[in-house]
Amino acid sequence: MTGIRRIDEIIQINADRLSVALDNHMRSTFMPDARKELRKFTSAEAAEFLAIDAARLRKFHFDGKIPEVEMDGRGRRMYSAESLIEIRRALETTSRKSGQFFPGRTATEKLQIIAVANYKGGSSKTTTAIHLAQRLALRGYRVLAVDIDPQASMTSMFGYSPETEFRDGGTVYDAIRYDEPMPMRDVVRQTYFPNLDLAAAGLILAEFEHETPRALNEGKEPRFFQRLGLAIDQVQADYDVVVIDCPPQLGFLTMSAMIAATTVLITVIPSMLDIASMNQFLAMTASLLEVVSRHGASLEYDHLKFLITRFEPSDGPQAQMAGFLRALFTDQVMTNTFLKSTAISDAGLTQQTLYEVDKSEFNRNTYDRALESINNVVGEMEGLLRESWGRP
Repeated sequence: MTGIRRIDEIIQINADRLSVALDNHMRSTFMPDARKELRKFTSAEAAEFLAIDAARLRKFHFDGKIPEVEMDGRGRRMYSAESLIEIRRALETTSRKSGQFFPGRTATEKLQIIAVANYKGGSSKTTTAIHLAQRLALRGYRVLAVDIDPQASMTSMFGYSPETEFRDGGTVYDAIRYDEPMPMRDVVRQTYFPNLDLAAAGLILAEFEHETPRALNEGKEPRFFQRLGLAIDQVQADYDVVVIDCPPQLGFLTMSAMIAATTVLITVIPSMLDIASMNQFLAMTASLLEVVSRHGASLEYDHLKFLITRFEPSDGPQAQMAGFLRALFTDQVMTNTFLKSTAISDAGLTQQTLYEVDKSEFNRNTYDRALESINNVVGEMEGLLRESWGRP
């Protein structure tokens, strides 16, 4: 019979059309054949990243203690991320306290690996992971973002088109695959954020889920739960913090991230359905971790934290469920919450975060409220990192 196509053919045609459309959208949004670029920051933003007040930053310029930066048309100083690093170097040389402006770990302090996980999609897992990575980089830490979600949302947010750019390899899969893995250093690529590198994802990562049962049956070494951690070990000297964006499922990839991690951050929307889903996630995770521990996996964490996301304080049922979580898990629930905001969702429409968008395009109160929420969450996590390093 003519005119009838098999469902696999229809799906493939739609996939090809969507891939081309997405690639065209990325190019039209970020200019043809160009990568995303990071905007410049105001003096108030720069001072906040440097953890000093704006008046002190102006005085440093006046006294000639730090390099000058570009001025905009209105005579205001505008700071690139690169200039912030130069200013950190200048201030560090005169600081009485070593590491004040480069707060990363010392040679004796261990690499911190944060796995952001959830069993259910839509819990702001990727949004949390990328804002966490970017904010820590702007605060002076050397950060590696590792995307192990085959959907590659974090990779797309960094301006890559996984459907077209990684067809011939170059993702983190190449560093953890069972057949002749590549060195992790060959997979990591620089981003437009100074101090922030990326190990990208792609659909090929789904092959790891398919290949692992056979590898387990054949007794291949290293085992699945060791491979990601060993890949990160190859580049650990280059970074202070690694942020892993896990897939929204409890498979071999998520388990490998949780074994590699020093901190597990579980995102949860304060609703009954999401908390019920998290209950399943926790029960299954405990069972699987117990199994892999019998095969040599280390299960020692510095921190296990729950982060309430997409939170609307004025929503009575949400506030009630948030209180329920805090009563149940006490200090395992992070004090600060990731608020639901149109500023975050609108920025995401152009594959950007709040640190990238031009804030003049948003309602100022909406933008400031969302940014304060994110900064507070990352600030709390920064405190946990310092605690892990034994610092006050």
